[in-house]
Amino acid sequence: MSRFEALLDAFFYRPDEDVSGLMDFAAGSDGLASRVLEEEPTEYLAFRLEAECYAVPILTVREICKVPLLTEIPRSEPQLLGVMNLRGELLPVYDIKLRLRLADAPPLVAGPDAGLPPRAARILVLKTQDGPAGVWVDSVAGVVRLKPSMVELSPAGLRGDRDCVAGLGRKGSQLYILLDPEQALAP
Repeated sequence: MSRFEALLDAFFYRPDEDVSGLMDFAAGSDGLASRVLEEEPTEYLAFRLEAECYAVPILTVREICKVPLLTEIPRSEPQLLGVMNLRGELLPVYDIKLRLRLADAPPLVAGPDAGLPPRAARILVLKTQDGPAGVWVDSVAGVVRLKPSMVELSPAGLRGDRDCVAGLGRKGSQLYILLDPEQALAP
């Protein structure tokens, strides 16, 4: 066997070789492999209400649409702004600012006296147990990925029987108020 063949023979795997050390290395038992488990981030859709940044789990969002013409419902609950026709499907549209105490009265956005909606305003169509429902937001900020270590439970002072704040998320200097859509839209 030439020297070159001997080098190749030492380099390539042979079926009769003992490779148990390699299997331990691949399994991470050598102590060199990272023992830190990666946290799986959860995606949220961030949006603005007044000057605050809120977020809902992105799996609860069916779609985002521009504010269409809303039809007013007489004598409805205050947070119900009206109904919209989304490709033939009638959906209720809610203002959750009242529940969050960001506003004292709902804006006049439906009916004959309604003005044009702000350019950045959007309707989030959320999936709920009662079916899809629209939520008026001032603007959509984007998708944010938060690891469990970046999320804190809501402070004790915010919890209540009908609280819709599920927690607080922090990413860099940005604070996200995480909402439970079911509670936010509960009557």
